[in-house]
Amino acid sequence: MSKAFVRESDIEEDPPEEKEIRPAGVTNHITPEGFKRLQDEFRNLMRVERPKTVEVVSWAAGNGDRSENGDYIYGKKRLREIDRRIRFLTKRMEAANIVDPRAQKNRDRVFFGATVTYANERDEERTVTIVGIDETDLDNGRISWISPVARALLKAQVGDVVELRTPAGPEQIEVIAIGYPEAGGPDVDGAG
Repeated sequence: MSKAFVRESDIEEDPPEEKEIRPAGVTNHITPEGFKRLQDEFRNLMRVERPKTVEVVSWAAGNGDRSENGDYIYGKKRLREIDRRIRFLTKRMEAANIVDPRAQKNRDRVFFGATVTYANERDEERTVTIVGIDETDLDNGRISWISPVARALLKAQVGDVVELRTPAGPEQIEVIAIGYPEAGGPDVDGAG
């Protein structure tokens, strides 16, 4: 059917591309485990999800009138979502700089991949692991290396008091412990 015979409200716009969460000019550091998760998602989309969706769209297209065919309309929308995610993952993997925290030689300072326990001015302790932007999981204490907390902690040693800039003003936090996954062993937080 020609677009001339379709109401404008029936024409679906493509949703916007996923926004780049990495500031321009900043390296996309990622752990080997995080990179593997991106690869696994990419492979699943390419080998399972996309072929399945293409099959549904092909079947639905063969059923005749596409303008009122829910399987066709939903399938085409899902296919656009999958393709957009594939493009996003491809860009993320191409820009990735894989950093293995197990290879860190200077383990008495906080660097990428470190698991750090710190205390704030109210003596509240918190443990975080500094990971790549694509691996951030606040519920499990995995923070991005460009987050304010991670930036404050980077290069600190046990016993150092560093300044964390918060919306409420600067806060002092003290580094209590620093840990790294063992070379060749599982990740400190059990994710790998």
